[in-house]
Amino acid sequence: MTGRMPAPLALPPNVYALDAPPGPPTPPLDGARRTSVAIIGGGIVGLTTALHLAEAGVDTVVIEQGEPGWGASGNNGGQLNPGLKFDPEVVERVWGPEFGRRMVDFAYDTSNRTFALIERLGIACEAQRGGTLRAARSAAALGGVAETARQCAARGMPVSLLDRDQTAEATGTPAYHGALFDPRGGHVNPLAYVRGLAKAAIAAGATVHGHTTARALRRRSGGWSVETPTGTIEAEKILIATNGFTDDLWPDLRRTVVPVFSAIAASEPLGAERLHGLLPRRPAVYESGRITVYYRIDAHGRLLMGGRGPMRPIGTPEPLAYLTDYAATLWPQLSGLHWTHGWNSRLAMTKDHWPHIHEPAPDALAYLGCNGRGVALGTAIAEQLARRLIAGTAFTPDLPIVEPKVIPFHTFWPLGVWTAVQHGRIMDRLGL
Repeated sequence: MTGRMPAPLALPPNVYALDAPPGPPTPPLDGARRTSVAIIGGGIVGLTTALHLAEAGVDTVVIEQGEPGWGASGNNGGQLNPGLKFDPEVVERVWGPEFGRRMVDFAYDTSNRTFALIERLGIACEAQRGGTLRAARSAAALGGVAETARQCAARGMPVSLLDRDQTAEATGTPAYHGALFDPRGGHVNPLAYVRGLAKAAIAAGATVHGHTTARALRRRSGGWSVETPTGTIEAEKILIATNGFTDDLWPDLRRTVVPVFSAIAASEPLGAERLHGLLPRRPAVYESGRITVYYRIDAHGRLLMGGRGPMRPIGTPEPLAYLTDYAATLWPQLSGLHWTHGWNSRLAMTKDHWPHIHEPAPDALAYLGCNGRGVALGTAIAEQLARRLIAGTAFTPDLPIVEPKVIPFHTFWPLGVWTAVQHGRIMDRLGL
């Protein structure tokens, strides 16, 4: 033992832990260790990258400050939504017709790749492929949704635009003007998924240390030294995959993203009577708007409502009344529904809303800024991060590698996020 063990970080009080199989043992690092690749962050990106590296025969060590899945990877809405924030035409215009089309093809295939990985590994995570619905609350929002559908269909994607009646049938509420339906989407229990990834990575030969915080990162001859409270890792290459919990381990990396809390309220199981007609095909739904509300029915008949919440950790549903009240607006028959759980975690948003791959040194990668699409996008890009770590510049990922750019006035991010959320909600209510 090289130092004092910090107090373990508790898992947020989500419903996922009630149903997820236990994770594998991930004891804290104890002493010194040498490895080919050290991965800092044991969420979806870190663990999936470790899995692919280990399957390729690369010695890999992952460290995570909590248990795997402690952060947003195990506490998000569990939705697998294809695509990026921007429509295909925007992607191709910004990044060029050739590379932009690669990005589009990759991004809209991420849910396929995630479901395929779940099947290959046999991960028990309540995977449900009921598709994704992007629902429009206003006529203006429907115009944007219809344009996205047009662009996707023009590229051969299996999407459809639902009219108002079809959307009401798909959701159980007449609140929407229409929706884009993508059958490739779906949802999982994200904590069960992360624990399954950890188990698979370990079985493939990777080492995963939970409750191990990276305190310092130093350049050494032939690689890097990662210092923790209880030991040190000497690695030839590193990957930083800390997303919303990115700190000052790498200078200024924290200031390239804005951490945003995304919150979820979970109801009691609804039972057959209340479930009748409510999301009958069990899609993942997210609303088109500046401040997205998203929801789904889980494998146990609970309604999970998600959206932006307090910019602080919470552990009960009471601070999420705006979400639970909104559920009763969508489905008046659910008025008086008992909400049993409420929790949140930190996502990472980039200023330009693109996911960021950084390569600050030839033997160092960082991936952050999932912008709320971390489950499918993080799973799919991890395989390519592993290939980049193995092959170097001989392999080019399907997302761009960009220079880190510090966000001005980053110190004031809590005020900025609060202001943006309030303004966005007002604009959404007005249908603007």
